[in-house]
Amino acid sequence: PMTTGGPPGYPPGKTSNRFFDAAGRRGEIQEFKEELNAASKEKKKEALKKVIQAMTVGSDVSTLFADVVNCMQTNSLDLKKLVYLYVINYAKAQPDLAILAIHSFRKDANDPHNPLLRALAVRTMGCIRLEQMTEYLLEPLRRSCKDPDAYVRKTATICIAKLFDINPELVEDQGFIDILRDMLGDSNPMVVSNAVASLCEISTSSRRNYLQLNEDVISKLLPALNESSEWGQVFILDAIAMYDPPNSRVAETILERGVMVRLSHANSAVVLSAVKVMMKFMDRISSPELVRALCKKMTPPLVTLLSAEPEIQYVVMRNINLIVQKQPQILQQEIRMFVCKYNDPLYVKLEKISVMVQLASERNVDQILSEFREYASEVDIECVRRSVRAIGQCAVKLGRATERCVDALLDLIKTKVSYVVQEAVVVIRDIFRKYPGKYEIIISDLCENLDSLDEPEAKAAMIWIVGEYADRIDNSIELLEHFLENFGEEPPNVQLQLLTATVKLCLKRPQASRELVGRVLKTATDECNNPDLRDRGYMYWRMLSKSPEMARKVVLSERPTISDDSFSVQPKVLDRLMGNLCTLASVYHELPETFLSSDSKVPIARAAEDPDDAEDERENLQRVQNEMRQRSQTGQRYVEESGSEDSDGGRSGSSSSSGGGKTPRGGGSPDGAPGPPPLRPIAIVLNETATGQNGCKGLRVAAAVVRGKGGAVGLQLTVGNFTPQPMNGWAVQFNKNPFGLAPAGQLQLGDVAPNGGTANSLLPMQPNQLSSGTAPSAPLFLEVAVKTNVDIFYLSIGYDLSAVLSDGGPAPKDQFQQTWQSLPPDRKVRTMGQFGQKVTPEMVVERLRQYYVYTVAQMPGNDADLIYCSATTCNNLIIYCELSLQRSAAGVMLTCASPAPPLVPLFQSFLSELLRVRFQGS
Repeated sequence: PMTTGGPPGYPPGKTSNRFFDAAGRRGEIQEFKEELNAASKEKKKEALKKVIQAMTVGSDVSTLFADVVNCMQTNSLDLKKLVYLYVINYAKAQPDLAILAIHSFRKDANDPHNPLLRALAVRTMGCIRLEQMTEYLLEPLRRSCKDPDAYVRKTATICIAKLFDINPELVEDQGFIDILRDMLGDSNPMVVSNAVASLCEISTSSRRNYLQLNEDVISKLLPALNESSEWGQVFILDAIAMYDPPNSRVAETILERGVMVRLSHANSAVVLSAVKVMMKFMDRISSPELVRALCKKMTPPLVTLLSAEPEIQYVVMRNINLIVQKQPQILQQEIRMFVCKYNDPLYVKLEKISVMVQLASERNVDQILSEFREYASEVDIECVRRSVRAIGQCAVKLGRATERCVDALLDLIKTKVSYVVQEAVVVIRDIFRKYPGKYEIIISDLCENLDSLDEPEAKAAMIWIVGEYADRIDNSIELLEHFLENFGEEPPNVQLQLLTATVKLCLKRPQASRELVGRVLKTATDECNNPDLRDRGYMYWRMLSKSPEMARKVVLSERPTISDDSFSVQPKVLDRLMGNLCTLASVYHELPETFLSSDSKVPIARAAEDPDDAEDERENLQRVQNEMRQRSQTGQRYVEESGSEDSDGGRSGSSSSSGGGKTPRGGGSPDGAPGPPPLRPIAIVLNETATGQNGCKGLRVAAAVVRGKGGAVGLQLTVGNFTPQPMNGWAVQFNKNPFGLAPAGQLQLGDVAPNGGTANSLLPMQPNQLSSGTAPSAPLFLEVAVKTNVDIFYLSIGYDLSAVLSDGGPAPKDQFQQTWQSLPPDRKVRTMGQFGQKVTPEMVVERLRQYYVYTVAQMPGNDADLIYCSATTCNNLIIYCELSLQRSAAGVMLTCASPAPPLVPLFQSFLSELLRVRFQGS
């Protein structure tokens, strides 16, 4: 009898997994063609499944595009889904054929009977990322936004965000942003939540606030919040968290109407999003009693989340670590929930220890110390180290409990376990700095364990202790001699500490240590290659020779004690992170811009020599100035060429190397070629609400790094004075940075009038002056201190790679070819991307040349134009790249390589911003 089943070799009753067998047999494409053109729907369906299978495993079946598109003429929804999946995948490779399927898409989008088909057609058209597709999508998308079926409207909201990603100007011109805002009042909560998600995505990608929340919009979102799905609630809560309530009453109303009830939700993301809103709004609530009540309500849901899976526990605790720094009273009574269990993963244990340090107080410190003592006997070395470190942090944080913490550390040192002793030495050094003159009696116990110190940090800490208390330690010379035996082989931090400790010893016991300090200084200056060590050695030598009293004042000066919050996040960063709770930023404890690259969404339609660029820059600067003078009645125009202006806010100056004069934007020679328009417009980098070093406020700064004539680099500044007194006494100082950028002159600013006065200045800069000696990383930024008569303010100013590229022309062809061929394949990084519209090689070459990326060679390929380029940084590091521009479409492939690998991701991000291309990993 016949049996059912698969091919021979399969057991009866079993079928083969034929849709994911290896593809690529000879004649397979022809077989697919015949089956796709069969009359039977079932045969077409089976053939489409085979085609999708081949596409999934990487086989090229793009030649079947026309045959697959012909299968769209059917009433079968399953068949259409398969066709649409194929079309989305191959539309970029076959744009002309994809346009041929437009009629079928538009027909399906107007189907009067099946809302699923209408939604599927609109969604597919939105997923085909072709500029040519957008004009055909507009009308179906507009109709879908008003469709009677909520599922179709929900799909249309997401499609608008995808369309914005392709053509932002078109979406704005056609009024789709306003349509999305109107959909915030839709009767269906699913539509409302998707509209919120789309507006947030569009706002993020364009760096503009399209959501525009106010009390009316919030009143529409809160009813939808109660009926949305769990992820819809997350979108709405995250949007509400961006709203700044005008007063305490509004904040209380929003929390009571829909936010606090979300704390009991089963989804952890919803709970954390609700906590984020509450933490944000508590800053606006004026009643301390209500703030305490809200903190009390947040405690049970956070405790509940700590009993979830280890991965969720970790994320929750990373967020709790930030929350308790902002509101210490939360969870202070729930310390038992953070006690480590024997089966906790290591990453959970370490985070629990960190949270316990944040929650430590006079009332619970004994319980916490007992736990840390127990963890210090664990078998896991990292857990032991973190526990010892945590005891030291508690000692620094809680002055009344310091003696108990020191006793615990001494007990741990007596165990003679190497890694325990070394970690204890490091934290005891911090205790000495926090409480000078109190616990030096334990130095003798530390000196008994010198032989167990083999880690650089522990050695450096012990050497600091010996040098700091050289006059109290009888055998301090012998101890330093012990460390100096291998001076040349020690890491830089140990060498620097040994040098300073020896000089301290000389100043405190000059007669006994004269020979020793001479030997160390000679070794540091003559035999060491580390420039920091050598320079410090020369400095000490000259001070000791010329003015020992000056050396005493410098080396033995009183140092500020470390503060109680040394182990917490800085307040300004904490405020930013609180607005990013329940995101990766709150897990990394880093601001989003430190690990996210910003891709420009604007197409390269504006050519390199666009005459409107200068006018756009002036308009942007005017906008920043108007924002600075919110209370001022008259406008102010920045005259770029002269660098000076008349202002109601005070006199402005344009600094230059000669002290002010007619200097172009980069501070370079007026005889040189003009600098390129800035890729990044001037932006506010310091708000007037930010506090300075001494706690004063009132300075707002907008800044941008620009290139001027002759390729000179300059820092364009606009300052606003929001204090009640004139602001003057201007000075600026840069921190060390990878490219050594430093001021080339004084900051020329006069008196800036109070209560909204503004002024402009251009500060010329020179590279290779303040080099940090570290590799550059994304994002590039300058750390700048601005001194005024009011206070000293600190700000970070981002800039793109063009600011540090030299204008020396391309690399020689033979050098390029030799380097390109010698680099191994794993050093060449390849990425794929898409232009906003079709561009010519000449446009790309000119755009690159304008921003100091020079073409070495240009040649045609099989289906693409190849451009080989090079760029050189101001510190003579070279980047090589190959651009392959697709002729039949707007695709581009970028291959980068450099003898300095850290430059490659920076260069990729720079070209993405310069050419307005969104690159993806390939």
